[in-house]
Parts: sequence; C-alpha cells; structure tokens
Amino acid sequence: MRQIVLDTETTGLEWKKGNRVVEIGCVELLERRPSGNNFHRYLKPDCEFEPGAQEVTGLTLDFLADKPRFEEVVEEFLAYVDGAELIIHNASFDMGFLENEMSLLGRSRLAERVTVTDTLAMARERFPSQRNSLDALCRRLGVDNSHRQLHGGLLDAQILADVYIALTSGQEEIGFGQPESNSTHAAGNAQAFDASVLLPRPRVVVTASEQEAHEARLAKLRKKSGHAWWDGERAPEPSETA
Repeated sequence: MRQIVLDTETTGLEWKKGNRVVEIGCVELLERRPSGNNFHRYLKPDCEFEPGAQEVTGLTLDFLADKPRFEEVVEEFLAYVDGAELIIHNASFDMGFLENEMSLLGRSRLAERVTVTDTLAMARERFPSQRNSLDALCRRLGVDNSHRQLHGGLLDAQILADVYIALTSGQEEIGFGQPESNSTHAAGNAQAFDASVLLPRPRVVVTASEQEAHEARLAKLRKKSGHAWWDGERAPEPSETA
C-alpha cells in the first residue's frame, strides 16, 4: 500500500473552538522508502492564532495572507492522498482538523478515502510509561532532528517518516518480506509500482587497498591455523580437535 506521512499545523489546539489548518505537509513512501513526491501547502485560515500558537510554528497571519484557502487546494490534496495509508503522530488531532475542514466545505469524510495509522499509539504500546512525543522518539530511536527549531508541517512529516521506519523496522527491511507489486486505491484501480521513482539506497564499495588488506589478513590466518575453511576446506570434526 502507498503510504503518506502527514503532519498539519494549526492556529490552535481545538478545531471545535474555530481553529483552522494553516499548513499541510506530506511525505510519500513507496516500499517504505521516500519517493520524493511530497505535498506541502501553507493555508490562509481566516481566523486569528491562539496565544502561543505562532511561537510554536513561526507562522503569522501576514505571511499567510496571500496563501490559498483550504477550499482552493482540497481537490489537489484529495487526489494526492486518495487510497493511501496515512501515517500520523497523534492522528486524532490532525484528522480532527482535516475532517473539520472537509465538513466546512460540505465534503464527505476524509476517513472514507484513506486508512490511518497512529504512530503515537504504536509508540505507547512499544514504550509504555515513557514520553512518546516526536522529539522524545527521535532521541530514543536515534533519528536526527537537530534542524527542528520550530514545528513545521513538511519538516515534521520528514522526521516522522524516519521515526516510523525505525519503529516498524523488521525482517522486511533486509529483504525477507514480500513487497506488494502494486498499490490499490479507494476507487479500486491498481497502479503498477514504478521502482524508478525511488531514491537510491547507499552502497558500500570495497576499495582495492581494503581488499589487499583483507587478503593479507586471511593469509596470516591460514599460516597460523593450518586451515582455511573459508576457501572450501572441510572443517574438522570435534574428535579431530580433541
């Protein structure tokens, strides 16, 4: 399944009090790897920020004054996420705000188009009785977030993508899993997976000097032990070494 790591920034903590979404950041994962096909929009909220919210995001109404409203990007956003699995930290917060935006436009619920995985719930299950904020998980899982000075939709989505991969790492990460050959969208249409869009993974290449040092080391071991099992010789039975 196609996965979208999503984060929003808002004018306050509760949509029920009239707060709105001011930023949406999404990172696409294909085969659990970033594809580079991200979605990022700032939005004009048509409401004031709650006290403290601007300090968290660094956004201002002046900066957002010429940005589109949610209604102007909704079709583009829905086309991007349609049929995907959304990966969200504290999903009830972001989904609550997005569902409110959909409701204000008289649109059907976003949850009818996507599935949702909450990394906060995953973290609480794996690390009970511990702090499981995004920053805390970065420290615990070794994810670099040193460049995160303020909350930002796309930046936090990129960091969460690394946290999610670390949280769910297993045999599939080293080739034991069987990846799906395609991703099925809500409409039932299957899209063939295009491996060419994936970002390359690093390769470790042995240099000539390293290979020479390795061969020299093996030669010393052969001379010292009298055996070279790595060259195909039969390893001695226990009775032969007793």
